[in-house]
Amino acid sequence: MSVSTRTPRRPRGTDAGLRRELLVLAGALVLVVVLAVAALGLGEIAISPGEVLAALVGRADRVTDFVITELRGPRLLAAVLVGASLGTAGGIVQSVVRNPIASPDVIGITSGASASGITAIALFAASGLTLFSVVVVGAVLVTVVIAALSWRGGIGDNRLVLVGVGVAAIAVSVTGWMLTRGNVQDAAVALVWLTGSLNAVDPTVLAVLAVAFVVLFVLALLQSPRLGVLTLGDDVAASLGLPPDRTKVLLVLTAVGLSASAVAAAGPVSFVALMAAPIARRLVGRGRVALAPAAAVGAVIVQASDLVAQFAIPGVAVPVGVVTGIVGAPYLLWLIARGR
Repeated sequence: MSVSTRTPRRPRGTDAGLRRELLVLAGALVLVVVLAVAALGLGEIAISPGEVLAALVGRADRVTDFVITELRGPRLLAAVLVGASLGTAGGIVQSVVRNPIASPDVIGITSGASASGITAIALFAASGLTLFSVVVVGAVLVTVVIAALSWRGGIGDNRLVLVGVGVAAIAVSVTGWMLTRGNVQDAAVALVWLTGSLNAVDPTVLAVLAVAFVVLFVLALLQSPRLGVLTLGDDVAASLGLPPDRTKVLLVLTAVGLSASAVAAAGPVSFVALMAAPIARRLVGRGRVALAPAAAVGAVIVQASDLVAQFAIPGVAVPVGVVTGIVGAPYLLWLIARGR
């Protein structure tokens, strides 16, 4: 009797799904580059794509180099990092809870982070790394509260969403109360931050956001196979030797770190986490957990929204969170109306 030594082939569906995911990711990254060129070139000082490329390789004149590296470049980098962070966080939370409505900005994580940030701004005019640290700590504490209140022998799915919505309502009330306690100047700063703005991201905070995103995104990708198993249900995961609750806690903490870092840098840019992952999942195929495409789609959403915020109304620039809110709120209502 002969024994076959050939390596078993992967199922064709798996290969096709991976190819489709890579194609979607490549397409989204092309859009990221196109929008980046537009963001660097548009403005009172128009810069052609050739001049943008020259500036990136250090061959532009002083004015062009200053506009790109000091003014538009940091804003663009913030848009990409914030969008990618929120897109990844949304993909993780929605997969863990198995509910397309369960994004960080719906279940209270973003609201808790915002409330802690507004409190820090109103009470002691926090900014920079201090504000960043307070927001991250606040997001973690709120997540612990949500998990504790929804825990019934494990992290529940729909129960976590309902508890999160309730905690979000409390956080919004705290935010409104803190706005009335600060002076007028601090309240004005807080309101701009609260809508989600890329106008003046602190360079140090931007650097910390970049490091946090790289570390947490790699961690998320390493956990994505486990995330795929969790989407099959806790019983299936346990039968395959995967501890569901411990895995969920680690994944949710990763999502909290990503979303809190984005909120700390630019304020609560609403509904990006809600929209990015479902869009990526529809493009890739519903059966796959597509964190990398979700990150790229999130970056595209924030970049496109920021361009609209800056140039849709001549002479008037609005916070990017206003645009994402206008688009995201009807999307949320559509999801609820479809009962999904």
